[in-house]
Amino acid sequence: MQGLKRTHYCGDVSEIGKEVTVGGFVQKIRNMGTLIFIDLRDRTGIVQLAFDTETEKEIFEKASLCHSEYVLMAKGVVRERESKNSAIKTGNIEIFVTDLRVLAKA
Repeated sequence: MQGLKRTHYCGDVSEIGKEVTVGGFVQKIRNMGTLIFIDLRDRTGIVQLAFDTETEKEIFEKASLCHSEYVLMAKGVVRERESKNSAIKTGNIEIFVTDLRVLAKA
């Protein structure tokens, strides 16, 4: 993929404030109108991707069209989650997405 290369596996993202690029399968998507959350899964675990009113319109629309098992590459900044999930390793953080690529549709 031109210009976007994975820097971290989903289960290894942890450093708040760092820009990362991850890739994987859509495990779950939650579209709440002005907020979209995508759980992205690879062989190491799951990380939450976040999209909100500060997300570029084109990227937000692309995220809203995603479905389960789509293959994505996402670039963004790691931030602390407001609502923590102790059930997963990356449950304290999320990635605020600045670039999103759909590699394959399910």
